[in-house]
Amino acid sequence: MSARSLVLVLSAGWLAAGLVFSQDAPPQVPAGELSLTLRSRKAAPTAPAGEKPAVSETPARWAAKETAVILCDMWDKHWCAGATARVAEMAPRMNELVAELRRRGALIIHCPSGTLGFYKDHPGRKPAQAATKAATKVPLQGWMRLDPKREGPLPIDDSDGGCDCQPRCKGGSPWRRQIATIQIADGDAITDSAEAYYLMRQRGIRHVLVMGVHTNMCVLGRPFGIRQLVTQGLEAALVRDMTDTMYNSRMPPRVRHFRGTDLVVEHIERYWCPSVTSDQVLGGAPFRFKDDERK
Repeated sequence: MSARSLVLVLSAGWLAAGLVFSQDAPPQVPAGELSLTLRSRKAAPTAPAGEKPAVSETPARWAAKETAVILCDMWDKHWCAGATARVAEMAPRMNELVAELRRRGALIIHCPSGTLGFYKDHPGRKPAQAATKAATKVPLQGWMRLDPKREGPLPIDDSDGGCDCQPRCKGGSPWRRQIATIQIADGDAITDSAEAYYLMRQRGIRHVLVMGVHTNMCVLGRPFGIRQLVTQGLEAALVRDMTDTMYNSRMPPRVRHFRGTDLVVEHIERYWCPSVTSDQVLGGAPFRFKDDERK
């Protein structure tokens, strides 16, 4: 038998056995597990002032049944048209990611703040409402602000609200629900408060994947946001390709919008928690916005 014939025979056997591996396939991990690469940054104690923290990547295996997924403020409409468009662009990939995490056994918690009136009769409210209050290391807050004793200043100036449209969009609260692109399935929970933390404790959650918007605002500060999750002792990770910032590139440090997002992600990796990307679960490549010009 020629070498080429042998390769063809072996390939046929692999196909029959379901053992053909693709670069686009998600990592082969046992059912009910998540195989992740946690990226973080840490400055050495003796590092000179101004030196960038070293980047580290750590392999991790999380049990899906001990993992929750927080979808932060993926609203149907934002007061900033640019923010609305980017949420709509990101939502199909996020829905795909959430579906796979749900299939593996993770707890999905939808957190569209300020819209619970829309969901008052939805079955997803029941598990959150029924969660028994749990003890906390420190009281949960409606919003956890930046504590300069715990973290450095944010690397972008969002003091103008962060809208990068010209002319600037008129502020307000036009959101009414979570964007319909993202499915809320049986067994998912819906909340926008400390109920999320109580439910996670009730379910024995140890790990949390956080995605949604906006990284420099609600993703950090909400009752279910990264600052409070980490403060309460949960192991959190930001899904860095499933988020966006409220940042106007005409404001300091005057970088392109998506570079501004990078800077906030790096801030989170340094001071709060590591980050991961959606392809670690789904395979393929990380998500990129169509207007993202970064290499």
